[in-house]
Amino acid sequence: MRLLENGEEFFPRVFELIAAANSEVLIETFILANDKIGQELQTLLIAAAQRGVRVQMTADGYGSAELSSSFIEDMIRAGVRFRLYDPQPRVFNVRVNLFRRLHRKLVVVDNDTAMIGGINFSTQHLREFGALSKQDYAVEVRGPVVADIQGILAGTPASASRRRRFWRRRAPALMAALDRATGGTDALLVTRDNHAHRNDIERLYRLGIRSAQQRIVIANAYFLPGYRLLRDLRNAARRGVDVRLILQGNPDMPIVRAATVALHDYLLRGGVRIYEYCERPLHAKVAVIDDRWSTVGSSNLDPLSLFLNLEANLVVRDQAFNTTLSATLDQLMQKHCKELSAEHARNPTLVRQALSFLAFHLIRRAPTIAGWLPAHAAKTGVTDLSAGSERVARN
Repeated sequence: MRLLENGEEFFPRVFELIAAANSEVLIETFILANDKIGQELQTLLIAAAQRGVRVQMTADGYGSAELSSSFIEDMIRAGVRFRLYDPQPRVFNVRVNLFRRLHRKLVVVDNDTAMIGGINFSTQHLREFGALSKQDYAVEVRGPVVADIQGILAGTPASASRRRRFWRRRAPALMAALDRATGGTDALLVTRDNHAHRNDIERLYRLGIRSAQQRIVIANAYFLPGYRLLRDLRNAARRGVDVRLILQGNPDMPIVRAATVALHDYLLRGGVRIYEYCERPLHAKVAVIDDRWSTVGSSNLDPLSLFLNLEANLVVRDQAFNTTLSATLDQLMQKHCKELSAEHARNPTLVRQALSFLAFHLIRRAPTIAGWLPAHAAKTGVTDLSAGSERVARN
């Protein structure tokens, strides 16, 4: 396991692996931009395909909607298999495929080394982008779990072909799998889709929180979870666990700020400590619990990630990796965050409570309601541009 912070550490390592690939490169991302990073990735993928490496690139149709046809065609002509998730035509130059996004960020090279996290292929993840550059993390991993990530990218996960009945609780089974695991580092790929794995990521978070004995630190860009997870955090703080949240100090949408005020009041009164990261936009989706449990991935704790998107997190039980991630988050809190005082939650006005309540529930319910519309039905899938308009995978 190796923690990678921001594009400065992530991109050089990914590009190094692609340049040395012998047999296969599989990549899945939400945003592939036609900028310095996207162009370097394109060059390396074309070179890999030309020397006989099997290359598959999958991007989201909404997040990567700005890609030009020539950018994609150059890769296809070189032998790269290029796929778009749910591509939709614009209506009055507006992207209409707002929901059910392919939000995973995964890389597998030669079925030997994998990357998973929240970093897109865009210069927005580099400091040189400026004040709006993003703070985020990924993890490089080798070992048996790479085969699981490779299976997701190949579109052949074992449980993708059937729905899981609502009474079959998967999360305890996942935790049991971690308990049974052996070796220096225990790692488990946890995904969210709209078929068999609707709630796995949220349940793993909740089980980890409920089992915490000393410490919980969650850094999450968009933090609007359901009441059960919020209640679990308050209960953990009340039983003496040091619970800390690192959240966006300057959300990019005012309604998000209004909704989070209600959460701040509720959590601060329960003993949860909240740190606002104000230096740059926070894009992280990571957590540590006690001295062994960690997770790094693409899933926010918000309605889009928990109810609609395709997401992937790696859950790790390893003291050394936990120590590394904990130290990184501690430094973030100490040097780049401001802590909200307990007084922040005292005596909120009735108007403030009402507005925060309405904003919270509007954000929580809107994506689910919109997901019922035909354009966002769960039948959407991946279009292989290398083979015309064939639908080759489903959400």
